[in-house]
Amino acid sequence: MPTSKAFEVEPLRKRNPKMVKGRKWILKQHFSGEPKIDDFELVEEELPELKNGEIMFRSLYISVDPYQKPFSASNPVPSTMIGSSVAVVEKSKHKGFPEGAGIVLYAGWVERGIVNPDEKLSFLGGTWKYPKIKGLSPSMMLGACGMPGLTAYFGLLRVCEPKSGETVVVSGAAGAVGSMVGQIAKIKGAKTIGFTGSDEKVKTLKDIGFDYAFNYKKISVEDALKESAPQGVDCYFDNVGGDMSTSVLQNMAQGGRVSVCGAISTYNGGKPSKCVDLLPLFLFTELKIEGFVVGRWEKEHEAGLRELARWINEGKLKAEETVVEGFENTPQAFLGLFDGSNTGKMVVKV
Repeated sequence: MPTSKAFEVEPLRKRNPKMVKGRKWILKQHFSGEPKIDDFELVEEELPELKNGEIMFRSLYISVDPYQKPFSASNPVPSTMIGSSVAVVEKSKHKGFPEGAGIVLYAGWVERGIVNPDEKLSFLGGTWKYPKIKGLSPSMMLGACGMPGLTAYFGLLRVCEPKSGETVVVSGAAGAVGSMVGQIAKIKGAKTIGFTGSDEKVKTLKDIGFDYAFNYKKISVEDALKESAPQGVDCYFDNVGGDMSTSVLQNMAQGGRVSVCGAISTYNGGKPSKCVDLLPLFLFTELKIEGFVVGRWEKEHEAGLRELARWINEGKLKAEETVVEGFENTPQAFLGLFDGSNTGKMVVKV
């Protein structure tokens, strides 16, 4: 993964009363096992004067996402923790990004900073202005209408291509991506089955329209699919990996399609899954299995965003959010992703 200047830790300059101060979260060391608060440090810096082509931004919401754990391993440490935010332009020397513009950018866990919008900040992208859509909170640009929503939208519709009447299974179904996948599948006329880790989240999935929802801690995947998908699974959207995914794959229908989005069950180490050799199964049931990164459809993101927003405003999509108050609490919010503290998208309100 390319490392950008936005992620480099620079020594604090000599204080100047005319300079603006910014704060950011530094990843001090690569994660070993589960993330810990001690892996992070909050630092303050003085921001220099803007150069031509640059903007100063102030984040409104910070995104915390499971992908940040494995992908941060590619950056040197210490460095700014990777991630995205929705922000407002405070100062500008860039004609395309005037003061007051709303933007989404991948500058990391930064409260206030300086970037050149013409430069790519991470493998996920750089800086872009988001369209103001009536009735939507800016935080939606990090969730239902942002990277998670677009991941669900393109990962399901372009990779799995569900048809009306087919059966779609989603693992990690109560998360930011999974909860959107199930609802989009319903819009397309599919039967939806979700797996999650608590009875409370099972109820949430049923409330947002899943036909079936199961707490995998109380029922085996095999027994759940015997009840809900006796004819087999046509489409599987995988956020989890490991043993759960092995069980779903063994229950795929002929010609099934699998979209591999994540493998959160493997991100904190632990015992390896006891996966069996599935290649013969792929052959004789003619499965299509494809991994993806949402940046593949970058040029189509705005079109996807607008359709997601339309579905939300029409009441077809319910955008679940868990909002944590305070930039100081960003690491705690991130840790909460791995113990199931969130329902839907987890964001930090700065």
